[in-house]
Amino acid sequence: MRDRRRDRTGRPVVGLPERLLLALVVGAANVGGAAISFVIVAFVLPKEEFADPVALRVVNLLWLLGYLLLVLPIGMWFGSRRLTVRHGRSERDVVLGAPGRIVRGIGVMWLGAAILFCLLNLQYSGRLAFSTTVSITIGGISTCALSYLLVERILRRAATRVMSGAAPRQRRLVTGVMVRSVGFWALGTAVPVTGLMVAGLTALVFEDSSRVQLAVTMLALGGTAIFAGLLTTVGAARAIADPVLTVRRALARVQDGDLDVHVPVYDNTELGQLQAGVNGMVEGLRERDRIRDLFGRHVGRDVAEAAAARTGGIRLGGEVRPVAVLFVDLTGSTAMVAHRPPEEVVAQLNRFFGVVIECVEQAGGWINKFEGDAALAVFGAPLALDDAPGAALSAARSLGERLAAEMPEIAAGIGVSAGDAVAGNVGDPSRYEYTVIGDPVNEAARLTELAKTVPGGVVAAARAVAAAGDEAASWRAGDRVTLRGRDEPTAIHTPVRAAEEDPAAVPG
Repeated sequence: MRDRRRDRTGRPVVGLPERLLLALVVGAANVGGAAISFVIVAFVLPKEEFADPVALRVVNLLWLLGYLLLVLPIGMWFGSRRLTVRHGRSERDVVLGAPGRIVRGIGVMWLGAAILFCLLNLQYSGRLAFSTTVSITIGGISTCALSYLLVERILRRAATRVMSGAAPRQRRLVTGVMVRSVGFWALGTAVPVTGLMVAGLTALVFEDSSRVQLAVTMLALGGTAIFAGLLTTVGAARAIADPVLTVRRALARVQDGDLDVHVPVYDNTELGQLQAGVNGMVEGLRERDRIRDLFGRHVGRDVAEAAAARTGGIRLGGEVRPVAVLFVDLTGSTAMVAHRPPEEVVAQLNRFFGVVIECVEQAGGWINKFEGDAALAVFGAPLALDDAPGAALSAARSLGERLAAEMPEIAAGIGVSAGDAVAGNVGDPSRYEYTVIGDPVNEAARLTELAKTVPGGVVAAARAVAAAGDEAASWRAGDRVTLRGRDEPTAIHTPVRAAEEDPAAVPG
């Protein structure tokens, strides 16, 4: 029973303030149109002489007041019903179709007025009945055009809500921008001017109008046509300009880098499709930005930007270029995993890698990969550095000092090397990664094993220090050590501070 009762009464699609505003504004527009039509018929248009013109005007005025008192409440009731959801109709259809349905009801009331006053004045004069009917018809058409614009604008917030950013359905013959523009020009300008022409034609046919009376008629009707045309033209222009303005403002924010933009979609023409299209574009940009951010977090922002900048697509292979490599590896991680909960191990590793990333990025390098409890950092690829070896050595010193100060509970070995290596994409076209392959990478990994046995845990190859700039002064030479898996001994350098703390512990 409740569902049936609610279906009979209907559910309003707008609140009481909007309904009251609609009743006030649309009612005022129609009363104003009726008043103007009465004044034109009673005082402006040329007509034959009557025995008692004052009585005739009073009769028409009384009938006009009575008709308004009758149809205005009916029109408000009808308009309220047009704004309620009933009989299974969707709220979207009710809101978007409300301007047209309300205006059709207004048109019926103006048509009734034209018929009523035509019959009322036909007993006095056929010419008077004709002039009255034409004036009411023209006034009704102009008032309907203005009412449509007013209703559409007042319901804009409700239209935004029910459309929810979706594009309107394409109904070109009904809601097209061109049809709307030409239609409102015809209703707001062509129709009143036609009335002006009919008045002139009537005066020409009957030849009973004086020069002064004809001038007054032309001025009054011309002024009315200009006023009505201005209102409808401004309203139609605003209906087109407002959606375009919202789109322009949104695009300006997007151009400034603000992707938190949403254009309200309330227009039921191609302009609404434009508004929805901008929302779709911004959503795509947000998605692209999110993927680009995730991509940058996985492979490094420098690699991500270099990949995005390639216009010819990604190619496997690489190029030989001078780089510096920093390798860092935790000590005793196997025992830590065996004796501590996995969540605690992951939290410890994240803290450790957080320090590594900060030190490497501050020096201008990028993390090429994480390998369990180890990390490989590269300097000089994919972006060239003026002093890649110096940057790697500086990052290694800073990392050793910060780990000792911030995470004294762990120990790590840090190795640095430099030289020529191949930097590029390795893998398959369906799955690849950007990496660096060459002797400096292998040497840095072996130096990391040695670094775990020296104070400070930081060791660098002599060729990295020799290729560095001012940073070389912060390193002290040690002995030559044959690293695991290599035939030739490698000259070793350690940071000056570590060497000064325990010179005997430094190789050499």
